[in-house]
Order: sequence, then C-alpha cells, then structure tokens
Amino acid sequence: MVSGAEQQQGHRAGVYKQKNKGHKHGKHRTKGEIERENKGRVSVTALTKKQRKETRKMDKRHKANQLRRNKKDLVLTEKRRLGSRDGPPHLVAVVALHAGVDAEAVTRLLRCEGAGGLVREESSVCGVSDSFGLVMPRFKQRFTFLPDMHSLLDVVKVADSLVFVLDSTEGWDSYGDHCLSCLFSQGLPTHALVCQGVSDLAVKKRVDSRRALAKISEIRFPGARLFPLDSDQDATLMLRHLGAQRQRRLGFRSRRPHLLAQQVSYTPNSSEGSGEAPTGLGTLRVSGYVRGCPLQVDRLVHISGFGDFLLSQIDAPIDPLPLNSMTPRANCIVFQDGGVEVASVRVLMKADPARRESLQAEAEVDPMDGEQTWPTDTELLERAVTLTYMIDLWSQCGGSDEEDEEEELNSTSDKGGADQRYDEHMDEAEEGEGLKRYREARANEMFPDEVDTPLDQSAKNRFQRYRGLKSFRSSPWDPLENLPADYSRIFQFQSFERTRRRVLAEAAQEEEGAMVGWYVTLHVMDVPSTVMESVQAGRPLVLVSLLPHEQKMSVMHMLVRRHPSNTDPIKSKEELVFHCGFRRFRACPIFSQHTSADKHKLERFLRADAPTVVSVYAPITFPTAGVLLFKQREDGMQDLVGTGSLLSCDPQRVVLKRIVLSGHPFKINRRSAVCRYMFFNRDDILWFKPVELRTKWGRRGHIKEALGTHGHMKCVFDSQMRSQDTVMMNLYKRVYPRWTYDPYVPLPLPWVKGEGTQVPDDFDME
Repeated sequence: MVSGAEQQQGHRAGVYKQKNKGHKHGKHRTKGEIERENKGRVSVTALTKKQRKETRKMDKRHKANQLRRNKKDLVLTEKRRLGSRDGPPHLVAVVALHAGVDAEAVTRLLRCEGAGGLVREESSVCGVSDSFGLVMPRFKQRFTFLPDMHSLLDVVKVADSLVFVLDSTEGWDSYGDHCLSCLFSQGLPTHALVCQGVSDLAVKKRVDSRRALAKISEIRFPGARLFPLDSDQDATLMLRHLGAQRQRRLGFRSRRPHLLAQQVSYTPNSSEGSGEAPTGLGTLRVSGYVRGCPLQVDRLVHISGFGDFLLSQIDAPIDPLPLNSMTPRANCIVFQDGGVEVASVRVLMKADPARRESLQAEAEVDPMDGEQTWPTDTELLERAVTLTYMIDLWSQCGGSDEEDEEEELNSTSDKGGADQRYDEHMDEAEEGEGLKRYREARANEMFPDEVDTPLDQSAKNRFQRYRGLKSFRSSPWDPLENLPADYSRIFQFQSFERTRRRVLAEAAQEEEGAMVGWYVTLHVMDVPSTVMESVQAGRPLVLVSLLPHEQKMSVMHMLVRRHPSNTDPIKSKEELVFHCGFRRFRACPIFSQHTSADKHKLERFLRADAPTVVSVYAPITFPTAGVLLFKQREDGMQDLVGTGSLLSCDPQRVVLKRIVLSGHPFKINRRSAVCRYMFFNRDDILWFKPVELRTKWGRRGHIKEALGTHGHMKCVFDSQMRSQDTVMMNLYKRVYPRWTYDPYVPLPLPWVKGEGTQVPDDFDME
C-alpha cells in the first residue's frame, strides 16, 4: 500500500511561467570597441537612407534656385530686348479716358524732339495717319506710338504699353469707364497714368488735385503712379519709365507669333488666259515686326475679323526704324550698283506644301456612318432588361428644337384659363419686340421653366423629346446618344487638357522661323479684297499665327459674367459678337449653369447674379484667353453684354433644358390627391405616368391612375398634401448651340457715351 506522501509530485511550470533574462557577465562590446572594429564603416541601410534624404533636400533647393534664376534671366532678357536693336520697337498706344483731354497734345509731347528724340517714320502703322516711330539714342531704345483712335481693342491686343490720359478733376467719364471694362476683361498690358493741366493750377491746389486724382484712380489702378505731362522734361521722364518698367505677360499673345502691320499691299489673283471670272481674292503682303515667339511659314495665320489664311513665303525687307543709322542690316543684301548702295529683299523661307497646316476647319462627313446592322436577339433581350429598370422617359421622335422653344416661350405660366391666355397673346402681338422680351424674362424669373400644356395638342406629341429624371444629379445621361448632324462636322480631343499642355510646351521650345524682333514681310494667300478696303478705311491690321488645331471647329465653352452696364434681357441662342483672344466672330450661343456635375441646366436668359457658361460652335482656342460679348443693335451700334474667360473645349458637355408642367390639387385625402390642369386627356396621363412628381412645398410622389377622360389623375405623395400647394413635373432634353459661326464682323458704328460727353466720330470699340 502506497502512502499519500509517496504519491505527491513536484510542481511543473506551465507555458505562462515567467522567464527572467540571464545576467550578462561583462562580455558585451562597448561603443568604442564597435567603432574600432568597424573602422569607420557604416551599415548599408543607414548610409543609403541618410545620404538619400540629404541629397534630395539639396537637389530640391538647387533646382528651385536654378528655376528662379532662369525665370529672372528670362524676364531681364525680354525687358532688355524690347525696344533695343535685337527686339521690336516698344509699341505704345495713347488712350484718352475723358472727352475733355487733348490726346494729340500728349502725342506731340511724346515726340521728345527737344530731348534728342528722332522721329524717323511718320504714319509708321498702316491705316493710322498720326502714328510715328521714335528713336531715343539717349536711352538706346526705339518706340512706335499710336494715338487715341478707333479699333482700340485690336490695338491693345498687340500693344506693349498703354498711356492712359486722365482728366485733372474727374479722372475718366462714362466712355473711359466703358473702355476700361473692356480692356481689363480682354487682358491689360503694362500701362502708365498721365494727367495734363496740373501745372496750370495754383501751387496750393496742385497737391489737393493730385491727391483727389490719386483717390479716383485707386479704384481701377491700385498703387499706380500718376505722371504729370505738361513739358518736354515730363515727356522724357515718361519715356524713361515706359522703357524701364516691367512688362506684364499676357498668355494669349505671348504664346503666339503676332504682328501689327506697318506696310500693306494687295495684288489680286491673275485670271488672264483662264477664261474664269475674277474671284475677288489676292495676295496680301503685310510688313511688320515679329512679336511673341518665332513665326513659322508653315503655320496658318488669322486676321482679326476676317478669318484664317495660308502663308506662301516670308521676306526680310529693310528695317524702317533702325536704332542706329550706321548699324548694318542683317536682313537685307547690300550691293554696289554704279557706286550707289542698293538693298535687295532677301527671302527668308518658303512654305512647304507637305508640311503646311491645312485650312480644313470641319471634319469630312461620311453619309455611311449612320448605317447600322440589325441587332441580334441577345442585344434585343439586353435592351429589354435595361428598359425594365429605367425610370427615365424617352422617345425617339418629335419636332424641331426651334419650334419647341418658340412654343414654350410663347406659353405663359399663369393658370387662369384659356381665355386669359388668348388675351395675353393679342397684347404680345401688339407690343414691340423689346417689351415682349422683357415680359418673357420677367415670367421666367417668377415661374422658372414653367410652361402650359397646350389645349389643342396632345402633350405626348408636344413634349415627346423630353424625358424624366429620378435625380438630376445622379441619374445617368449618355453624352453620345442621338447627337445632331452638326456634331459630325466638328473635332474632339481624347484629352483636351493634355493636348493643350503638349501644344503650348512645343510652342515655348520653338526656335525655328522668323525670330522675335525681325522686320519681315508675310505673303498671305487668297485674301478677299475687303481686307485691303478695311486698311484703306483707316483700321489697323493685326495678324497672328495660329497654334496647331486652332483652325478646327468644335464646341467651345466660356465662363462669362453679365456686365452691370447692360440690363437688357439676353435670350439663349441670340446672335452675339464675340472677342475671344485674337478672334472676333458672330455666333448664337446657349447659356448654362457653371457646376462641377456631369449635367448642366440650361439658362433661358443670361443671368446677372451668377457666372454663366456660354457654349458655341467656334474654332478651337487653347486657354488662357479673355472673352468679351457684345450685342449689336439694329442701328449698327454694339453694347457690352458680358466679360469673362475661355473655359474649355468639350463637345460631350451635357446641357439639359428643363420644362415644368404644373397642376392643381383638386381633392385631397391625406397622402393622396386628385390633380387637374396638368394634362387634358387620358392618354397623356398614361404616357407620363412613370415620371416622378414633386410639389413646391417639397413633397414627392407619382401618378397612380387616370380618372375620367378630361385630365384628372389620382396621385400619391410621401406625406400630407396642402390645398395651397402646386404639383409639378420636371422634364428634360439635351440642347445644342446653333451653327451660325461667322468670322466676318461688320464695322460697328461709334459707341454712344453718356449725357454730357462726346465721342469722336471715327471711334468704335472693335
């Protein structure tokens, strides 16, 4: 027998028993021993990480310094080149901002004949009689001055500096404020403010006059310096300031070669021997200084207000305004002819037909592109399944968009009955067009997008191009479905932003062609004779070389704000005159909201309280570029409507037009109600039954069934209905601009200034 003491066993440690670290007996190495054994060697991981981090920081610092230095050198180079022997003359435009100032006196003082100025070229700009070229050997600079004139916007697009002449008491009048609004929106180059008549005031009043004028100019030109201009000494200081001030870089012109015509000649195309009638076209020879960037002969050129043209060759004639008369002219060949030096024009380059850009503006339309094969049974089944889950209402047929708009604009939002509506129609027929437009804008403001269902026509036929959307924000809309025929004529980029960056980067690195500052003669082919007639009428000629793809048509979008000086209602698809960069054209745009969604609501009128996107068929232009919108009256004058900038080029931007059908709750039983006046027959109710309803008080519902044959319907909503509420149905369809692009803009009549002011007879903002 075994006792209990013999059966007892010792405790066995489990897996969770604490195990203390053993004591170290001094056999570890110290830090000094480790360093002596390594002999300065460091582990690979620590070495790579530390050095890589320090190298990255230093590289970033050096790169930033290098970029800063390069930009500074570039600015200094451009500043020193302008007006020097290696660059074009400094182009200065004198702009009078008040009817009481004498711009001619300012121009006479700027000749600086008493300070060593040499006027070497009278009427240096073709079409401008009072322009002149000035050489200042004292400053080693040369200038070209343009007096206060018409075609102000075209001249400012190429001018290097502007001299604004202010009145000594008022600063500027309504005409001057109108000019400044246009110039600031288009892009304002370097400018200076001058004032006359300050020296004629008493000594005690001069300080007060300058202080008051500085306070007025602070509104438009914060921090700008005001220069007096009453003597030759003041003019010399003004010229020194113009030649030394920093130039403002305008993106739309610095990235494109351009020039202002100094000399222009025209040769009609010869039709002798061919038996053909004269075409009215010819070769235009335009001489001027290259500005912006190098000009290539294979690129297309654009003449503002007339369109795009081809170049045949570029010549290098004699520079008419050399800085030093003894300076050899590198662009011409000088030889002896009987002891007399004769200069011969040298041909710089001729166009290569294989490399030259094409004038093709529209895509070639293939009539067979619309052909489709009969769908298979599988495709029909997939389509049926898709339609089962669709709530959106859709139809494939209907009338034209123009007819829909006319009927919707003529319909009223008042629900008082047919008799009251027909009285209104008689009144509108007797009213003028302007008053009728005011009534339409007012009705659209009070009842946004509301239209009446016609009594004499089925709503199913009238609104069959429209569909309902469960959610305007999240419901899908295919941007490629049922496109109009005009979309087959336009071009589209796979990525417009990527193409823009690539084209502008290539243009910045261009080093071939006629360099900046060269005086050249461009041979422009197949130009209509109206261009020469415009020059002979006294309008300056501005010519710009286009970037690749800028002659092709597409859908351009511009972000525009309504100008506060214009209060007339501007309706969508109304013809406007556009100034977009160097281009000037007429077109009929559509207006839409500026949002970040994939669908954008159409605006029937140009809004005054929010920015609006203006969409139009126009040639492609790469941003950035300023935009001006003008409305031409019947008498020929133009009013500034809006200002903004170029947004993008995107034919797939979906613009949806909304119409709202409204009805009245006839009988209410908690969540259900019997509604009337939205439709007037049973078939229309059944057709629009899938579309969701909403009310002005925020209720949502749907049509349950039709009652009778006179348009009564039973509707169910998500909560209690109120008797004063209104039942509404939103319908949408996609709209497109009208193809009315016209590059030829006729000469506008002078702009009318406010009361108490006068405008020169030859003035126009074009």
